[in-house]
Amino acid sequence: MSTATSASARAPKQDRSRATRQRLLEAAVDCLAEVGWSGSTVAVVAERAGVSRGAAQHHFPTREDLFTAAVEHVSVQRRAELDARAAALPASGRGRHEAVVRMLVGLYTSPLFRAALQLWVAVSTDDQLRPRVLELESRIGRETHRTAVTLLGADESRPGVRETVQATLDMARGLGLADVLSDDSERRERIVRQWARILDAQL
Repeated sequence: MSTATSASARAPKQDRSRATRQRLLEAAVDCLAEVGWSGSTVAVVAERAGVSRGAAQHHFPTREDLFTAAVEHVSVQRRAELDARAAALPASGRGRHEAVVRMLVGLYTSPLFRAALQLWVAVSTDDQLRPRVLELESRIGRETHRTAVTLLGADESRPGVRETVQATLDMARGLGLADVLSDDSERRERIVRQWARILDAQL
């Protein structure tokens, strides 16, 4: 068999391997969001992904390997979600602050945030996963803050503006946490409108 033929034969196998790995990561994130850490075993994730447990362990020999990779996968997805939501905002004009606040709150009430929340709970007592999650959360926090500053047109050289932007993100995260327990959409809507009015006055 020629080198070219051999490489051609390997390509579909590599594609299938990448697809399997992707399915396992997506299934791991979905399981975390829906059944939490205790219910997210390798066997459960493999079944949800439609692969055998052996195939799952080929890609991720241990549960820790699987969910460490899932942490990184969630981080990449959250960054992509942030970029996509930001790109969909109106360029400028009346209601810009409200649109940005609504976008940020949507970020923290999404299934991805729920999955990330389960990861936070899981790693709080896991010495192996905790440093990786803290590192990634720190990075996504900085990226989200920078994006919020840009979208709000905030001048952080002015006294109190940085704190106002951070308070906006803390508020959005708090509303996301409240949404985990019950449908808080009606109260959330009132808060979004009021916070946008505060930003209109402050920024």
